[in-house]
Amino acid sequence: ARPKPGRCRPCNMAAAGGPERARAVLQQCLRASLQVKPPGPGAQAEWVQIERGMVIYICFFKGATDEIIPKIVNSLLNLKLCETPAGQFVSVLELPGDVLVVPQATLGGKAKGKRMQYHANIDKEDGMKLYGQFVSECQRELASCGHCGEAGVVLRHGTYGNRQVLKLDTNGPYTHLMDF
Repeated sequence: ARPKPGRCRPCNMAAAGGPERARAVLQQCLRASLQVKPPGPGAQAEWVQIERGMVIYICFFKGATDEIIPKIVNSLLNLKLCETPAGQFVSVLELPGDVLVVPQATLGGKAKGKRMQYHANIDKEDGMKLYGQFVSECQRELASCGHCGEAGVVLRHGTYGNRQVLKLDTNGPYTHLMDF
């Protein structure tokens, strides 16, 4: 959209509720594995794994602060995207299901010509801090869910700023993009 006369693009975005501060992709899964440490000399790769539940890919943009974390976590974990065997849609907390959090800076990319640019992404240090807070808030939310603890629900997560290998079995795929 064109800026209103006398306003620059950032001012127009702020007037419309502000620019996006984070982006998440949710994907329902039957199981998922994420390589968090590559193999090295004399050492095998390290993996984290979840069973039925949800994979959350998360990216933070410039201007994001820790104030947005509870809203994002509440929205993602309570959204009714998981299908029960009876065909009913429930949240990952209601399922109850496991959660795998994957830092995904490429969600902030914009195509420019034949290349992707990531100018809107938060800097690495701040992104690492917000990612850690996001994972902690997800853990708190899962721990406060009584039947999640009884069911042995787990939260696993990747490492921020590193390339990782993902293996995913999905039953859909039910994939959803959300901006915050």
